Parts: sequence; C-alpha cells; structure tokens
Amino acid sequence: MDLLVRVVNHLVDDADVPARVAPSAYARVMFPGGQPDMARLLEQAQQMQQQLAAAQEQLAQEEVTGTAGGNLVSVTMTGQGEVTAVTIAPAAVDPDDVESLQDLIVAAFRDASRAVSELTASRMGPLAGGLGGGLGLPGL
Repeated sequence: MDLLVRVVNHLVDDADVPARVAPSAYARVMFPGGQPDMARLLEQAQQMQQQLAAAQEQLAQEEVTGTAGGNLVSVTMTGQGEVTAVTIAPAAVDPDDVESLQDLIVAAFRDASRAVSELTASRMGPLAGGLGGGLGLPGL
C-alpha cells in the first residue's frame, strides 16, 4: 500500500504537466482540465498490485535447475531463489580433489541463479514493461 500512496502522491504533485506532454497519455486517468481521476488511479494501482502478487506466487511455484561440469553437479531453485535440491554425481566426488567439487557447486549455483533471474524477468517483465524502475514516473 505504501507504493500505492507514493504513486498517487507523485501523480498529484505533478498534475500541472506542461502542454508539450501528450494529453492522450494521461487521458485514461485525468478529468477534463488535467486533474487526476484519483479513483481511476487507485483502481489501476490496485490491479497492478494484484497482477504482481499473482506473478510472485507463480514464481514461488516454479523451479529452475542450474548445472556444472556436464551435469556432474546440479542445483534446483524456486523462482524466488530458494534452493530446493543439490545433486552431485558420484563421478564428481574425488577425496583428493575437494576443491574441484566445490568449484562445480558454486558454478551450478550461479547457473541456477541466472536461470531464476531470467524466469523472473520473463514473468515480471510484462507487468513492469514500459514502467521502468519507478513506474515510469520521475523521482520514483
């Protein structure tokens, strides 16, 4: 709700947008005369919150796997980055070379983390696309 309040306050503060900004860009949330339609803004923000929550729930249910050493080591993570499994093939275990196994585990973890980032971008990107880091609003 804090984000919602920040967005609405920011929009209200910038209600006197210069004429060079295309009025049609604000038509969906503005009354005639350039005043923000607060009810519509709140409705849109609530819809976005619901969509983001649904996407986060979907990420929590999905899993990705990172591998290293030609599948000698694999790390499985949820879309939220929680490690759910680590698999080490017996061929990767050499008591005289523990350091190589450690390197394979780190590499598999990094590969899984990269996969989580890609999954997150694919699920959240459509929701944030065009909005930028601060919902497309200066200062946020």
